[in-house]
Amino acid sequence: MCVLNLHSRRKISNVVFIVLASTCFCVAIIPLIAILYSTIAQGAAAVSLALFTQVTPPIGQNGGGILNAIEGSLVMVGLASLFGIPVGVLAGAYLSEYPSKFGYYVRLIAEVLTGVPSIVTGIFVYELIVATQHRFSAFSGGVALGFMMIPIVTISTHESLKLVSSSIREGGLALGISRAKTLVYVLLSTARSGVITGIALAVARVMGETAPLLFTALGSQFMMTSINGPAASLTVSIYEFGTSPYDNAHTLAWGAALVLLAIVLGLNVIVRLASRMKITGSD
Repeated sequence: MCVLNLHSRRKISNVVFIVLASTCFCVAIIPLIAILYSTIAQGAAAVSLALFTQVTPPIGQNGGGILNAIEGSLVMVGLASLFGIPVGVLAGAYLSEYPSKFGYYVRLIAEVLTGVPSIVTGIFVYELIVATQHRFSAFSGGVALGFMMIPIVTISTHESLKLVSSSIREGGLALGISRAKTLVYVLLSTARSGVITGIALAVARVMGETAPLLFTALGSQFMMTSINGPAASLTVSIYEFGTSPYDNAHTLAWGAALVLLAIVLGLNVIVRLASRMKITGSD
């Protein structure tokens, strides 16, 4: 009798927790579906050839597109990747393979930086570059986004390398390969799926940032001629057009939001594909 009662209680508890988990899932996904539906429905109406071939117009004028905003976002994220990815990967590798008290504090700082509001990073780069050069620029925007990428890539690389079997590490050293070469040619190759996932997540994160670019790249209604001048971006364009009182500006804001959503979705697909790659040392 006691066994039957215990079995019944477990079945009831299992059903209750399944219902609770399902309810929480529905509560969490309903806002997501609403955001996706609104962005796709409103943004689809803005999709046209002009959206991708014309620059952003002055607020209040009809027509125009977001070509310069797409260009600016891609250039600044590219600059951020050139700066943030190598530093983040090397920092994560150092934390994993050369543990020390100094490394402990580096990891702590990286974890703290992941929670720092992006506007703080924007103000810091403004004082570091914009205020000293007396001009807004795409370069300073890329640096700001790069600073935001570093802690994300660092932590993800560190965690990925920790998952690599110690036998692979010891095998490389047993063959007489130096510790540095073992790290570069064996360990990072083995943990590449986790490293790629972290990089893709970092790029997706900075792609949607607005506050740092308001303090660094500012914005522009023209195509870029130099990374040392102001540059438009998708996020800043969405902010400026979305807060204006004109219908054409709202249409462009929804179109830019849909393009940004498509880019971020593509990056998340890369994350999924990378996460399915087998972590092996043979390929």
